Amino acid sequence: MPSVAHAAAPRPGRILAIASGKGGVGKTWFAITLSQAFARRGLRVLLVDADLGLANVDVQLGFQPARDLSAVIAGALPPEDAATHHAAAGIDILAGRSGSGALAALEGQGLAAVLAAVARASTRWDRVVVDLGAGIEAPQRRLAAAADTLLVLATEEPTSLTDAYAVLKLHAADRPAGDARIVVNLATDAAAGQRTHQALARAAATFLRREVPLAGIVRRDPKVRDAIRHQAPLLTRHPGSVAGQEVEAIARSLV
Repeated sequence: MPSVAHAAAPRPGRILAIASGKGGVGKTWFAITLSQAFARRGLRVLLVDADLGLANVDVQLGFQPARDLSAVIAGALPPEDAATHHAAAGIDILAGRSGSGALAALEGQGLAAVLAAVARASTRWDRVVVDLGAGIEAPQRRLAAAADTLLVLATEEPTSLTDAYAVLKLHAADRPAGDARIVVNLATDAAAGQRTHQALARAAATFLRREVPLAGIVRRDPKVRDAIRHQAPLLTRHPGSVAGQEVEAIARSLV
């Protein structure tokens, strides 16, 4: 298994944002699995589904939350009361609302309410994992900049590399001293994952004058698809899977 630690990386904080330049790279699945991996290490974890307008954490896990992020945005509930505990994953979830155009176009006071909720949550949970929407619009950028650590998912596909670089570029502008790291998902093998990271790291070093360490490599694993099909957390359904072990290694490096 490839090493996931990096000596030069800053100490991770309580708020971790999961981002990608494009959809289809496994971002939400990774956010769920990383959250569960933290919980398996004894941490209290809140997963915030901030994929505004296309939220699907609840769909992937097969549950219907009684409350969601819209109640927090409206000021009706604080995050600790709007969150739902997911027993199988061992985490609390602040669900989004799929298909809500109002959330997708969130700005102004609404976005400020989400940022305040995430900050409040970080004082009540050991880790707050924020699943951002794919893309580089203003809400995603603001939430990424507010996180202590930004994990940018990329795959070997050229379009994924291009879009991941765009996320890194904007994050460097929004938070020049911020902690951003790369997670290579769906890697063919460890060597291919290393090459993917090296391509992004070279571009960041050359054009952004920024070091972007590798958080970890997660290889392609058919058990991930099986877990998603059964709407079950991977580390519950297949705790010994290759992908599960590699996400747990990433969690260890971030604790």
